[in-house]
Amino acid sequence: MSTITSTQPSAPVRNLRWRTVDITVTAVVAVASGVIFWGAGLISEPLSALFQFVPGMSALTWGLFYFAGPLAAIIVRKPGAALFAELIAGVVEAFLGSHWGGLGTILPGLIQGLGSELVFLAVAYKTWNLAVTTLSGAAAGLAGMAVSWVMDYQGYSAGFIIVSFVCSIVSGAIIAGVLMWMLLRLIARTGALASLASSQDVSSRA
Repeated sequence: MSTITSTQPSAPVRNLRWRTVDITVTAVVAVASGVIFWGAGLISEPLSALFQFVPGMSALTWGLFYFAGPLAAIIVRKPGAALFAELIAGVVEAFLGSHWGGLGTILPGLIQGLGSELVFLAVAYKTWNLAVTTLSGAAAGLAGMAVSWVMDYQGYSAGFIIVSFVCSIVSGAIIAGVLMWMLLRLIARTGALASLASSQDVSSRA
């Protein structure tokens, strides 16, 4: 009796070890994001003023400060990328002169990066898609508002806090999640990700 041998290829094993190119790309994303964070900080008050008709709704703009972690993670696809990128982005923003001060910039960056990182950890760094990226952005938004609540919003009304949490999460999901996934696909089409773990996956979905 002959033995039937499966000819289906086995799934490739994902290498989670950091390479020099991964460190370099993550650092570049982090520094560029930090500069953007700094620029966004300069216009944050005028932007927030557009949403003052509902107390707490200004948090809809906060996703502009959450995207470094999800973007770096989905590009290099290595453990710790989201945390590393968001933290370094916060350091760069503080160095350039954030009006929130050093601690008020770096600590939120650390917490936001941790929130983003935990989503990728929850899927064991095996699932890289729009849904997970969106959840990562939302988690950064949740963490960002949590640290802001502790540092800046003690004594504010329950309504303000609830609206701020909801808007921060929504902003993180859209700006740091959905938009960063779309940006990844655009970058991939240029061939710039050829040496990175994200290249093959994104190309196969194009």
